[in-house]
Amino acid sequence: MKRAISVVALSVAGLIPVWRYEPSIGGTTSTTAEPATTPSATSSTASGTVVKGTTVNTDKGPVQVQVTFSGDRISAVRMLQQPNHPQTTAAVPVLIAETLKAQSADIDTVSGATITSDGYKESLQAAIDAKG
Repeated sequence: MKRAISVVALSVAGLIPVWRYEPSIGGTTSTTAEPATTPSATSSTASGTVVKGTTVNTDKGPVQVQVTFSGDRISAVRMLQQPNHPQTTAAVPVLIAETLKAQSADIDTVSGATITSDGYKESLQAAIDAKG
């Protein structure tokens, strides 16, 4: 009897990751993003110029960034839209830190979040271009 309880408990524990798994929308792993759908917008605040990048529709979901410029320097980046996916959640802080370090959209793709990284870089570049 004790053995049966152990087997059932371990079986349930092994199935928990399967129950929690969220497949990506579309089920494909394409790294190409669809064309941007939202134009960028620019506004000025006391902390600098704020520019929204275009919304990039990826296979994982929409990606859009907002960039704050102090003069010609990028002082902050904020995600306005991002896929609800664990790899994206882990990748966003890395992408933002790399952007602030590089001061451009010429940053490395985060391993495991290639689709989100590509969408991020496209939206970021649109915001930088809009700042002009």
